[in-house]
Amino acid sequence: MEQFECCVCHRTVHDDAPRLGTRAYCDLHYRRVSENRKGLWWSTILALVGLVLFVLTVRVVVGTTGLAISRGVLLPIGVVLALVPAALWLVVFYAQDRLEPEPKERVAGVLVLAALLAQAVGIPAVNEVFAFSEWIGSAPVALQVLGSILIVGVPQEYLKYAVVRYGVYRSSEFDERVDGIIYCAAAGLGYATVLNIHYVIATGGAQLQVGILRIVVTTLAQASSSGLMGYFLGRAKFEDMGKLWLPGGLLLASALNGIVTHVLGEVTVRGLTFTPMNGLVLAAVVAVIVFGLVYALMRRANAATLAGL
Repeated sequence: MEQFECCVCHRTVHDDAPRLGTRAYCDLHYRRVSENRKGLWWSTILALVGLVLFVLTVRVVVGTTGLAISRGVLLPIGVVLALVPAALWLVVFYAQDRLEPEPKERVAGVLVLAALLAQAVGIPAVNEVFAFSEWIGSAPVALQVLGSILIVGVPQEYLKYAVVRYGVYRSSEFDERVDGIIYCAAAGLGYATVLNIHYVIATGGAQLQVGILRIVVTTLAQASSSGLMGYFLGRAKFEDMGKLWLPGGLLLASALNGIVTHVLGEVTVRGLTFTPMNGLVLAAVVAVIVFGLVYALMRRANAATLAGL
């Protein structure tokens, strides 16, 4: 009897082993591939709600107490607040993911590596190589959208994709479709954290009621585009999706990133009026739609596998 390897754990299996397309599986990992991981979806919902409550809490506390914070104190407070969204997501996720938890060190490693790439490559490319902010405001609308996709979206999404694709993708811990979403979301949170720290430092700490909105909006936007890319990676790991599947997913995630970046600028600034709360509403709606869509598509793929289709 001819022998093959399980495409997840690389253990030897026989030619009658279960398959998805041309890929052979051991019995354990064939079952694991299609698990829906309800804890993941509940943690996503709770994290989204938690981020909104985080914003409202900071705004209410600052607004009602009238705290007068010196600029020297404002900066470290802003840096701490920039770290809260990623910490909140990780705490909620691990609280919900008790049965089959992802290794904490791998998830944290993805987050940290994405943050390092953002600092070393992504942010310098956008701000220094392309000097994006210096010309984008005066460009025609079509060029603004295109620039947001190609200069902001593509580098950011590729770096987050690369962390997962070349970091944990081939690991035996990446053994379920939904793991693509988990690890890509972690990469998005790492990238968003560095973007937020840069914003806090550039503004000297920022006015807290405005700065906290910017921090959470950036986090939601990065998590949404990363979650979308995670769906494509999760399918590609376990199925024969074709050569254009991952490039297409990367392009789609980059387009979402760039379009959301552009629209956020439009809805938060109207002439001389600054309405940052509009950005929070938009980012939250996008996150709900993207993660809801990804959840539905992932469930459908899992159901098809379980039905033997």
